[in-house]
Amino acid sequence: MNTLVNKYDSIENIIFKENLKITSIRFSISLDKMYVHLNNGHSFVVPTKKYKRLTNVLEESLKNYQIIADGTGIHWPDLDEDLSLKGFFKDFLVQQIHTEIELVLVD
Repeated sequence: MNTLVNKYDSIENIIFKENLKITSIRFSISLDKMYVHLNNGHSFVVPTKKYKRLTNVLEESLKNYQIIADGTGIHWPDLDEDLSLKGFFKDFLVQQIHTEIELVLVD
């Protein structure tokens, strides 16, 4: 009997197995986008309006962030906001599922 218990969910397993980390972020205020860059060369493009605390704030507050949790999270001290790599993956997967369902229903 295997007594090892996996304390991570599927998304966390991918992040830790692939050693994925957030390396930097940048913003396009005019496009309402946040670009989250990863150490594997990929990026997430996220609408900032999706996160209430990131909207209608000064650009200086957006740029004042810290990469935390060994590269798996972002913290904005001025805005009291924290976002995670796991959350970005989860949102991306949900969006893909909805896109696939819509494509199936259209056909």
